[in-house]
Amino acid sequence: MEFDHVGVATDDAAALANLFDDLLDAPVAHEETFDGMRVVFLELDGGGYFELLEPREGGAIADYLDREGPGVHHVALATDDAAAALDRARGLGIDLVDEEPRPGAWGHDVAFLHPRSTGGVLVEFVEH
Repeated sequence: MEFDHVGVATDDAAALANLFDDLLDAPVAHEETFDGMRVVFLELDGGGYFELLEPREGGAIADYLDREGPGVHHVALATDDAAAALDRARGLGIDLVDEEPRPGAWGHDVAFLHPRSTGGVLVEFVEH
C-alpha cells in the first residue's frame, strides 16, 4: 500500500484550500459534493493529497467537528483491492467500520478501520 491522502475536517474548505495552496503550492485537483459534504482534494508535490471535508448538512463530519473541532480526520492508503485489505485487517482482529468496501469520493471504493484498533487513527483503504 501507498499513502493516498490525509482527510482534514473543516468548517471552511475554501479558506483552508487557499491557505494550503499558498503555503504548500497545493492546487485543487478535484472537488465534489458527496455524502452531505463538500470534498476538496489538494494535490501535493511528490504524490498524495490533502482531502478537505466540509459538512453541507449533518452527518459524520458535522458530528466530528462538533465533538473534536477542525483537524486531521483520517489517513488513507491506496490499495488495488479494498476487499482483500479488509479481509487481512479482519484476520488480524481489527475492528472494521465498513464490513465491505463502499462508494467514496472521486469514484473510488473505500473502507474504514475503527481507530480503537489502530492506535487512535481512523484508517481508510482507497481502491484505485
